[in-house]
Amino acid sequence: MRNTAKLTAAVLAAGALTFGLTACGSDKDSASSSDYSGPLVVAASPTPHAEILNYVKDNLAKKAGLDLEVKEFQDYIVPNTATEDGSVDANYFQNQPYLDDFNKKRGTHIVPVVTVHLEPLGLYSHKVKSVDALKSGATVAVPNDAVNEARALKLLAANGLITLKDGAGSEATPQDIAKNPKNLQFKEVEAAQTARSLDDVDAAVINGNYAISAGIKPAKDALVLESAKNSPYGNFLAVKKGNEKDPRVKKLAKLLTSPEVKKFIEDKYQGSVIPSF
Repeated sequence: MRNTAKLTAAVLAAGALTFGLTACGSDKDSASSSDYSGPLVVAASPTPHAEILNYVKDNLAKKAGLDLEVKEFQDYIVPNTATEDGSVDANYFQNQPYLDDFNKKRGTHIVPVVTVHLEPLGLYSHKVKSVDALKSGATVAVPNDAVNEARALKLLAANGLITLKDGAGSEATPQDIAKNPKNLQFKEVEAAQTARSLDDVDAAVINGNYAISAGIKPAKDALVLESAKNSPYGNFLAVKKGNEKDPRVKKLAKLLTSPEVKKFIEDKYQGSVIPSF
């Protein structure tokens, strides 16, 4: 059985795990920065990140001399704050634009180690079978965090549903829409809730990990899917700056970009998750 701790955003928000995280962080704070004994604890989104890590743990880590522990988080905030305060050693869930925005706004010092995969963002619907079938005034749910909302709008723009103003970048919002021929209405929700919103809206832009967790097959079910070509949204293993040379991190980085992991990703996700190495 996998030794994985599942932490939900709601529980964390309520503070129920504050003591546990603080205690763990205190242990690490008291240790030497060069003390790399003990298991490498990695925070990850359940799908596909924790699944990929658990494949490594169950099939590759022992031979490489790596003691790996995986902690699952449902949100996009705590994995970084826990990495920053030492509650965990590393995380695996995010892309560069998201991390840049997070570090800037929260004063954290998280850095990427190695890029592993891409989860194409997709537009999904329970009510229509194509983007052309979206009616005037249709409501579209989009993630409400800055980077993923901009990414969602760029996906819609790339498929002719809207036109963004010149210069609209990685923090674009509906206010940056220049043309909206279908008069689409946007409902901003937490990224983790976009899949659950499908029955309440005409369509929703959903991150790949949340789509897969909801039983959606991006490569098959998306009305439109983000292109993997030259994408800046590859997901990577990350650590607090200064910990890149941790030999345990180096071992994991090598394993995550191994031929075995590439085959695992391709076989399990069938194009819904794409290796980036």
